[in-house]
Parts: sequence; C-alpha cells; structure tokens
Amino acid sequence: MINTIDYQKIFLEITSEFTEADDIGTIATYIPELGKVNPAKLGIHLSTIDNQHYAFGDSNESFSIQSVAKVLSLTLALKIMGGELWKRVGVEPSGSAFNSLVQLEYEKGIPRNPFINAGAIVICDILVTCLDNPKQDLLAFIRESSGIDSINYSTQVAESEKKCGYRNSALVNLMKDFGNIHNDVDVVLDLYFYLCSIEMTCKELTQSFMFLASGGVNPTTNQRVISPTRAKRINSVMLMCGFYDEAGDFAFKVGLPGKSGVGGGIVAIHPGKFSIAVWSPKLNANGNSYKGMKVLEALTSKTQCSIF
Repeated sequence: MINTIDYQKIFLEITSEFTEADDIGTIATYIPELGKVNPAKLGIHLSTIDNQHYAFGDSNESFSIQSVAKVLSLTLALKIMGGELWKRVGVEPSGSAFNSLVQLEYEKGIPRNPFINAGAIVICDILVTCLDNPKQDLLAFIRESSGIDSINYSTQVAESEKKCGYRNSALVNLMKDFGNIHNDVDVVLDLYFYLCSIEMTCKELTQSFMFLASGGVNPTTNQRVISPTRAKRINSVMLMCGFYDEAGDFAFKVGLPGKSGVGGGIVAIHPGKFSIAVWSPKLNANGNSYKGMKVLEALTSKTQCSIF
C-alpha cells in the first residue's frame, strides 16, 4: 500500500480547530489512580500496515488503557477456545451501562458482549480455566503478539480498582449464581483488574492492534496472532460494541471498528490500512474520551477514509 495522505498535516489541522468549548469532560476519578492524571494530555499515533508512523503530542507517554485491553484478552480466549466461547458471552450491543446488573439478571448471567464489564469478566474466567499462570501468560501473549517486551501491568492502578470494585464484585457473583463463572470469584476479579491496569503509549497501542488491520498478522513482527476469520469477528464486535452504549454513534460518525477505555484511550482500526490510537483523559457522559471521539470523527471526515 502506498500512502498518499499526509496524516501529520491532518493531525495539526484537527487539533488547531479545537476551542475552549471542546475542552470539556471529566477524568475517571472513581478510580483513584486515574484521578491523578493530567487532564490536558493529548496524544495521537497512527501506524500503517506498511510501517509508516505519524504522531502528535503526548503519543509516547504511557497511560492506563483500561477497557481497550479487553480486545486483547478476547483475542487470546478466542484463540484458545474458538467458537465455543460464544456460548457464554454474546456479540450484541448492550444498549445499557457497561456495568449494568439489571440487564445481566434479565438475561440469566450471559453478558451481551465481551467488552462490557460482565463480558470481560467471563473472558477472564475462561482464561483462568485455560492458563496455568493467567496473569503472566496473558501478559506474555500481549508482549509476544505486539512485539513489545516492555508492556506491563500497573500494580497501583489494579490495586486502586480493587478498592472500589464493588459493582464488578456484584457482577461476578451474580454470574457465579447463574453458573457462568467456573472459578473462584476473587481469582477471576484479580485477573480482570490487572487486565484493565495495562499501560501503553499511543504508539505501542497501535502496534499491539496492528494484527486487526492486517488479517490477523502483526506486520511489525510478521507473526500470525489469530486467523483472518477471527480477526474479522473481533473487528465486527468492536464496531458494534466497542464504545459502551455510544457504539452506534461512533460507527455513525467515525465509521471504524474501535475500542475505548475510561483512561481516555481509544484505538481504531481500518482493515487493510492502519491502526490509530488517541489519548485524552477527559471523558464524555458515556465514559468515552471527549476529544478522542472528536479527533477520530474529524480524521475520517477529512480523509473520507472509513469502512463505509
């Protein structure tokens, strides 16, 4: 692929168009460690499948990727378990808050999708069953599939989440009651909190997700992470479910598969072309990065480059 778009120029255009009215939103203070982050940070990194890189701002500063990591745990679980996984978690948009107990009880402990909290907890339960050392093995998979050995958990963030994770405790216990959690709830939650604590830079995030832009192969390492069919499935779930109950709005305005996290990070994929990560800690009412959503909407509008 020969790239003819000057993404660097477009990043400068997009960010210069931000006004004081765009500097809104709140950081995720309900997780104490995330509340310490500088809310003014803004980083952007785009990597193409032919190894071109475009960066802006704080793109080389590590941050807590939070729910963005749920795509990587899903990838490993799908790689291990295959289609049997979908008997325990669905692929439909939730239409409810990402930590809804009401919907989970109504649907008898089967989460709508693997990216809401309950769904990601089920994925962690599957990994606890299948892996000898779940935390170490999951991290090893992410490092190997990305080609980045320095990726790590943040113990401070994980422990901070444990101290205020009452709703997640309720979710896992409710699913345990319905028979959809097979392991000790504390072990499963421990893996879940550490998964959400993973830290990366925008550049590392794009490299970690490049396999979804390239048919399951990471072009940086030439390693096949997952089959083309499963890469397509993961991209599909990201498009439908990657932004909590704002997924439809993101698909409508941006037109790319993506995943957000309450650390302010968003990763988006254009299959066959690129992976892009944006980090801005201030969140909108749906828990997605306010500026991150704006950057990606402007990018696909200016370049006329979406999957539609």
